[in-house]
Amino acid sequence: MLRPSELRIPICGAPMAGGPSTAALAAAVSDAGGLGFLAAGYKTVDAVAAEIDAVRAVTDAPFGVNLFAPPEVRAPDSAVTGYARRLAADAERYGVALGTPGFDDDHYVAKLELMAGARVPVVSFTFGAPRAESVAALHQRGCAVWVTVTSPDEARAALAAGADALVAQGTEAGGHRAFFRDDAPHEEYGLLVLLRLLAAEAGVPLIAAGGIMDGPGIAAVLCAGAAAAQLGSALMLTPEAATSAPHRERLAQPATTRLTRAFSGRTARGIVNRFMDEHHADAPAAYPQVHHLTTPIRAAARTAGDPEAVNLWAGQGHALARDAPAAELVSGLAASAAQTLAELGRRFPA
Repeated sequence: MLRPSELRIPICGAPMAGGPSTAALAAAVSDAGGLGFLAAGYKTVDAVAAEIDAVRAVTDAPFGVNLFAPPEVRAPDSAVTGYARRLAADAERYGVALGTPGFDDDHYVAKLELMAGARVPVVSFTFGAPRAESVAALHQRGCAVWVTVTSPDEARAALAAGADALVAQGTEAGGHRAFFRDDAPHEEYGLLVLLRLLAAEAGVPLIAAGGIMDGPGIAAVLCAGAAAAQLGSALMLTPEAATSAPHRERLAQPATTRLTRAFSGRTARGIVNRFMDEHHADAPAAYPQVHHLTTPIRAAARTAGDPEAVNLWAGQGHALARDAPAAELVSGLAASAAQTLAELGRRFPA
């Protein structure tokens, strides 16, 4: 099974569901010596299988696929219908009907079977830890299992399930917070603090995620105990990423980010826009129902090139993102991190 220490460059591409992650982006990061990721969230099983084939058609390098652990708690229907009423004006504004707020597991079992059958080198999980028997089944097919965690308690649960590595997600991260339970209070850990807490007891490799945008940032998390850095927002302006035009426009500008449930019913960090301002306070903890409910509005806004009703997921450091080919970007960041570490070494003589 692949270990983070076996990567030529300690950089992973974050799986970014909903569009930005592509086979081309995953292959470019892996070919550069890092570990590219596909995002299986919101896709059919056949679509994920096609993306796995597409990566393997252009590279022999290892890669990963991320799955959403299924939600365990269903919000009351009354909370969802109440939020739907508040969204009616937005649906009318964009000339669409609201989506059907179904409660589903994103084809979780079938995707697990696909991962094992395809012998995906690394299978990562977000929103929860897989069952121990699922981890064992993946291990039997040579798949390494990584679990995204936001706290020491979640890390312990992931380790009890048999995780081979932990993706430590700090509150700086863009996109969805990886909370195992989004409907409960949480302490928001910054990445460096979380890394040090996990390094003190985890005993498995740590992959750092959240606000890492440049070489010195990569060097910082490696010094704090990470085996690799996972980059999301830093890759969203690359030509290989399928980031929408309005999203690219806002990413390239300084802008405030905020945590909100307005778009999906799950806490996520994005650039503040009109939709977030108007609906943040009323959004229930109701995933994936709210995600399905708002999908037509977000799609219509993207088509119209209107960033004001699009989920503009972005980490707090998004203004540092650069428009450059992914392989070139990853190689440059690795060189910058190495230079930073060398300079630090000279400041601390033996």
